[in-house]
Amino acid sequence: MGVDVCWDPAAAQPPARQAAFRSMTAVTAGDKAAWLELFAGDAVVEDPIGPSMFDEEGKGHHGQDGISAFWDKTIANVERFQFTVRDSHAAGDEVANVGTITTYLPGGYRVDTDGVFVYRVREDGLIVSMRAFWETERAMATARKAEDQDKLSEAL
Repeated sequence: MGVDVCWDPAAAQPPARQAAFRSMTAVTAGDKAAWLELFAGDAVVEDPIGPSMFDEEGKGHHGQDGISAFWDKTIANVERFQFTVRDSHAAGDEVANVGTITTYLPGGYRVDTDGVFVYRVREDGLIVSMRAFWETERAMATARKAEDQDKLSEAL
């Protein structure tokens, strides 16, 4: 997995923005251990928020065990990630990133997930909450063979 984070995390960024960048970097590197170290022991991941194929009850993935299981069920099954953050709004101990997560899946497929990704950190910079606002149907509608889109991008 290559590191494809398209965002300039300039020096002196708010702690939540720094944590979000570290999270994206660990995901693109496929480094589960580094990713889990970013979360507080009582953290919650809601990705996406509400009931989904990843969280049938829609209550989120709680604590290190729940977040680790979320990685195994979702992130571990993606061949490569690319994060594009178009805008980022930091306030207090939170940041809301607006962007697209492009996932390259087994079988040569690519899916673009547009959304708002909100991280909240505690004083020591550990993530206590990661909430992802995105729509499954919209993301799945973008599914396509990766090489088809890559050829189109090269031609432009």
